[in-house]
Amino acid sequence: MVGVGLFDSLRRRSKGGQKPGTLRKASSTDFKHLEEWAASRTGVEAYVEPKTNVTETTVVLIAHDGEWTRRRIESLDAAQQFGHKRSIPVYEVARVGYPKRMREYTERKKRGEA
Repeated sequence: MVGVGLFDSLRRRSKGGQKPGTLRKASSTDFKHLEEWAASRTGVEAYVEPKTNVTETTVVLIAHDGEWTRRRIESLDAAQQFGHKRSIPVYEVARVGYPKRMREYTERKKRGEA
């Protein structure tokens, strides 16, 4: 028989060892994914999403055909450095929004056409 205390659920930690409710920071795995994804596609642009109460700063990489991926990144500055190093333009989503080709790609994927 396993004893479960009244407050045990409050003391539990998530898989990554973080306290529940804390935001996960960008990791080397996130960065590696972004690097590999950008290197394997053409016409890539980066769109930085600001930190919120739910997630840290993220960057969405969008290819020429609208295919996209999203990962955490340390900051807007880190995203700009990432883009500069790879000659990828970097935009702030709050200022410019997402490109139409991203929405079109998502719709095609929903219909099974992508």
